[in-house]
Amino acid sequence: MAILGKLVKAGLDITAKLQSSDENPQIEQENQLRELLTQAKDTAFGKYYGFQEMLKSDDLINAFRKEVPIFNYDQMHAQWWSRQERLEDITWPGKPDFFARSSGTTGKSSKRIPITNDFLASMKSVGTSMINSLHDFDFPETLFESEVLMLSSSARLEKNKHGFEEGEISGINVSNFPDWYEIFYRPGKEIAAISDWDKRVDAIAEQAPEWNIGAIAGIPSWVLLMLQRIIQKHNLKHIHEIWPNFQVYASGGVAFETYREDFEAICGKPITILDTYLASEGFISYTGTANTMAMKLALHHGYFFEFIPFDKRGVDETGELLDDPEVLGIGEVEVGQEYVLLLSSCAGAWRYVIGDVIRFESKDPPQIKITGRTKFFLNVVGSQLSEEKMDKAILKLAESHQATINEYMVAAIKNESGDYIHQWVLVSDLSPEGLAEELDQLLKDANKNYSVARSKALKDIQVTVISKDQYTDFLGTTNKKGGQTKTPKVMKEEKMKSLLEFISQP
Repeated sequence: MAILGKLVKAGLDITAKLQSSDENPQIEQENQLRELLTQAKDTAFGKYYGFQEMLKSDDLINAFRKEVPIFNYDQMHAQWWSRQERLEDITWPGKPDFFARSSGTTGKSSKRIPITNDFLASMKSVGTSMINSLHDFDFPETLFESEVLMLSSSARLEKNKHGFEEGEISGINVSNFPDWYEIFYRPGKEIAAISDWDKRVDAIAEQAPEWNIGAIAGIPSWVLLMLQRIIQKHNLKHIHEIWPNFQVYASGGVAFETYREDFEAICGKPITILDTYLASEGFISYTGTANTMAMKLALHHGYFFEFIPFDKRGVDETGELLDDPEVLGIGEVEVGQEYVLLLSSCAGAWRYVIGDVIRFESKDPPQIKITGRTKFFLNVVGSQLSEEKMDKAILKLAESHQATINEYMVAAIKNESGDYIHQWVLVSDLSPEGLAEELDQLLKDANKNYSVARSKALKDIQVTVISKDQYTDFLGTTNKKGGQTKTPKVMKEEKMKSLLEFISQP
């Protein structure tokens, strides 16, 4: 494997020298849109919205915006995607080979996102670009001699009544790995196909001593549990006792910062953290520059992006899109500004609202951070709490107690008097005494709107603390353990009450 490491590292060095970074992002994106419209012009969607005529326009992007409306999932599914199981050429040529199930963090039932062969190829292309970017990190050759552990959802896909295979996107990706991936991919397709999360992690822990893991990818909460299970099973002080070459962790799905301290605690030496934005709708961005968690947008991999300002130009007080929001292109965005992301892709998504809010960290190159979900904007009584503001308050609370709080949930609920309060549930081993007052003050200090709400309509804040085991047991009751499951940080009142009822049981 040593010679392989040298060859791979040399290959990355050569690729980095050959790649050009002089392309204009605005031109790149217009070219992507033109290619997407050309490929889809003969589909039912393309004919309905006049892609053929649109392609003749001198201002392609404005013509596209004028003719094609903005779609959320419910609209896209009802009007177009629901027909793709029976008919061909609906929103993309042919039929999708797979459907990715994604309840995400806010939906009541699973979304079903079409996955085409072109789309799978685009995701692999973004992954290749991410690997090529490792040249800039100057990792040692031992990284390229080792194996990659991807903690995905189950790779055992299910057939629906129309014969299409369904699963979470990470499971679909793993199931489509070519056989030669088995040389370096762990835990391997056999273990990855185990549907039961606990049994899959037990199998990983059993095999762990036989592997030489250099990189791990997956959602932080579940990767952390897996690593803790391995450490416990083999009576280790830290994970580097069994995997000395573990150097890179590719995070994704949720903000990493609330997990950083716990990851440092289970490592024997520093590791490099990369962030990824890999959703059912696409591999949107990845960390491609050393010493930052900002992510480079995948501008030339079959995606066309648009950006709606996450302020009064684009959304109302609850974070919902306006009927006619301002929409910007890649050349019009501003560093430091938050935007709701729109995506058109080779999966047949068109001007599709993914539901994420991003912020530009730089424009040259275009790099972003995810600051939250549009549905994680808690503003029932004017508190205007974004996910990022809540994360910062939780981190400060944890720091003041020299503890960790990985996950949390919050909801605006009515108390017995009919007044709104914020009910928080923190996943930690802290004593709950005094936490409500501390968290309340941190939020007041950080957010003027929250402070005003607390003096008027928001009457109280309550904090309940639960253990990690209680949290994962609750997810087990909703069949949401492992895989791509993300913490629903902002809950509806009904969901919060069901959580409180669950944890109150003896």
